Amino acid sequence: MTPYTLRVRDVHKAYGRRRVLRGVSLDVPRGAVVGLLGENGSGKTTLVRIVCGDLRPDSGTVERSGRIGYCPQEPVLNDELTVGQHLRFFQVAYGLERLARADELLDHLECREYRHERVGTLSGGTRQKLNLTIALMHDPPVLVLDEPYQGFDWETYLRFWELTKGLRDRGRSVLMISHLTYDSARFDALGRLRDGVIRFGRGGTEEGT
Repeated sequence: MTPYTLRVRDVHKAYGRRRVLRGVSLDVPRGAVVGLLGENGSGKTTLVRIVCGDLRPDSGTVERSGRIGYCPQEPVLNDELTVGQHLRFFQVAYGLERLARADELLDHLECREYRHERVGTLSGGTRQKLNLTIALMHDPPVLVLDEPYQGFDWETYLRFWELTKGLRDRGRSVLMISHLTYDSARFDALGRLRDGVIRFGRGGTEEGT
């Protein structure tokens, strides 16, 4: 069994003459939480799209072990549907027999009470809780979370990290994308995307140099 659930090797991507990614390499081990920092315009969105299979790189490879759970920065939700209707839609899309995992996540994030509410009436933080629940409800081995805790209050932020620790303890791998981080000690490795390559500091090895 491979120790990695996600491997990115020497990925390049350009838009016309603008080279966004210049040889990005990244390993996400099984049961690890890896953080990736980058300023706006650094290429984070491009890299995420490539990792999730939504965009082809110009060169390089991406290897994934099983399904990816993707929590985008901007929730892709329908304001006219209820929380429960969203869960039912993704239950069918993921081919799940039950919504037990989704219910666990709603309970942990303390938002089950909104199950019958239309998404358009919810606060930004509650919408983000639903966004996260949808990404995790099929229990994928690899999770890509793009600014996952934006809009969370402090209590929910702490609950998010409790949830993340539980995922890691169960052997799930998490790649977390952000433009900043307050709790670097919570990551097994923390890299920065700059000038089209990733360099790791504490807990990681140098990549892309």
